[in-house]
Amino acid sequence: MSLEDQLYPLLGVYERLPLGLRRAAGAVWRGLPKRWRWGPAYEEFARLARAVEEWDAEEIRQYQLTELRRVLIQAAAYCPFYQRSFAQAGFRPEEVRELEDLQRAPLLEKSDLLAHREEMVSRELPKNARLFVTTGGSTGVPVGFYLHQGVSRPKEQAFLEAQWRRGGYFEGARLAVIRGQVTSRRARGSISFYDATRDWLMLSSYHLTPERWPEYLAAIERFKPDLLHAYPSAALQMAEFLESAGQSWRLPLRGMLCGSEQLTLPQKRLLERVFQCRVYRWYGHSERAVLAGEGRGTELFYFWPVYGLVEFGPPDAEGLREVIGTSFHNRVMPLIRYRTGDSVRLPEPGARREFAWPAAAEVAGRRQEFLVTGTGRRISLTAFNMHDAIFEGLYAVQFYQDAPGRAEFRYVAGPAFDRARLPRIESGIRRKLGDDFELTLRQVAATEKTEGGKHRWLISRLS
Repeated sequence: MSLEDQLYPLLGVYERLPLGLRRAAGAVWRGLPKRWRWGPAYEEFARLARAVEEWDAEEIRQYQLTELRRVLIQAAAYCPFYQRSFAQAGFRPEEVRELEDLQRAPLLEKSDLLAHREEMVSRELPKNARLFVTTGGSTGVPVGFYLHQGVSRPKEQAFLEAQWRRGGYFEGARLAVIRGQVTSRRARGSISFYDATRDWLMLSSYHLTPERWPEYLAAIERFKPDLLHAYPSAALQMAEFLESAGQSWRLPLRGMLCGSEQLTLPQKRLLERVFQCRVYRWYGHSERAVLAGEGRGTELFYFWPVYGLVEFGPPDAEGLREVIGTSFHNRVMPLIRYRTGDSVRLPEPGARREFAWPAAAEVAGRRQEFLVTGTGRRISLTAFNMHDAIFEGLYAVQFYQDAPGRAEFRYVAGPAFDRARLPRIESGIRRKLGDDFELTLRQVAATEKTEGGKHRWLISRLS
């Protein structure tokens, strides 16, 4: 296991240290070799990410087929859920000879993770190999699952860095980050803190208002980052403030990294014009089944073929296809043909490509949605992607807002949900909303859906 995974439970202790001790401890941590911090798996995946860009189609196919067969056979041998679902579908992993044979396997729904998570865990590995994570901020459907200790997080780091380099990232880069960090629970509280473990400036995405924009600008210019790392919604607000004030961006940047929310090409062009740098987009999800990022010179989203196996569902009325992923390397809890709920638009025939990998021209389904506080702050719903177990036992959650500074948090409780946990849930939400917001919690039988039957994370009656 990596030092990163071993020390992760002590993160709260580190964050409570006095500022001077945090800076000193962070500097020591940054000075350690990366192979110590992230473990041997990091170097293995970093090499793989570099190598695959040079592989031909046959090398990629062979790697995918080998990993796919390993995942399927281990799941059938050690995971009760897959043993049962494969048998019901008449699917035999040992008969898989080509990648296309996977289509005979049953699809995996988010509801399966909710109802059968513990049966999906491999009996081959001990409990201390599991790392429990939850997600739900982009969909409003809380899902808990297990990652592989010492493997999943180093792998994610290696592949993220590999694709970020196409957008200007480099080892030791200083980043100004605006991605859901809680810097203060007060509406008028601090907007930033310094993360000494990475030499990054962490800025609040909860306090972005025209009145406080000069504070953000001053903090960023003092820090002199190499890149901005932001939710698209936060970056677009910054651009709006600059142009409304008749200001120009004065700080040279190597690039801007934008993920976790949809960023359209017209919005990307606006950001590139305002910040005068390349804006690099990528797509991933907490379950870590598939990962994609733009190329160096093209704007298609290329799915890493050695990270996981991606399939695209049939087109809907708008031509969008669902992303279906099969995870590689997570032996603790493999996800096989997992319906992510995210949608993409495939490239036009003949579109220029840098890699002969599966690619998408557009990633849809993660809209830039906001709650509005009593003082006019706009809080991105993406920031509510709670990775602890706060929403465990809830089948769906949804915000309803009909007035600034006031909202209802609606939830659908599962059969094992303990109502005694409601104060903790309310406290966790209020921590992110701040003190200029009124919140009520209400249990409902079902949340409001779109016409197509998809869950909605926010119902807003504001203009």
